[in-house]
Amino acid sequence: MMRAWKLPILLVLCGSVIAIGQILQGSPVQAAVFLLVFVVLAGASSPLLFPKPVGALEAQRRSAVDGKPVVYWRAGCKYCMRLRFRLGRRARQLHWVDIWRDPAGAAVVREANGGDETVPTVFVAGRPHVNPGHVWVREQLPSSGG
Repeated sequence: MMRAWKLPILLVLCGSVIAIGQILQGSPVQAAVFLLVFVVLAGASSPLLFPKPVGALEAQRRSAVDGKPVVYWRAGCKYCMRLRFRLGRRARQLHWVDIWRDPAGAAVVREANGGDETVPTVFVAGRPHVNPGHVWVREQLPSSGG
C-alpha cells in the first residue's frame, strides 16, 4: 500500500522544499503557488482520484453478477489517470483493482500480459484488453448501469 503513496509524498516534499526556498528569498506568494501546484500534482497521482479499489477476486465476482468491466490499475500510471479522467463519472460504474494493493490483481495482469504488469488492463467478459480507449470502455458498460 505504501508504494502507491511514494510519488504523491515525494511531490509534496519537493513542493515544500521549493516553497521554503521561495519564502527565504522573500517571495511568499510564489512559494504558495509552487506548493499548490505540487499538492495538485500529488493529488492527481494518488489513489484518491480513483473509485475505492476492491480485490481481484471480489471484482471478478461482482463483474460476473453485474456484467461491468474490471479495470486493473496502479497509482501514478499516466495511462490509468487518463482513462479515469476521460471516463468521468462513469468510472464509478466499473470495478477497479489496484495491483499495488492486491497481489492477486497483479498476478492476473501479469498472466494476461505475458509477465508484464501493463496497466490499465480492462477485463470484459473474462477477456483482457490492454490500455483501451475510454469510448470503448464506456461502450462495454451494461446499458442498465447507465
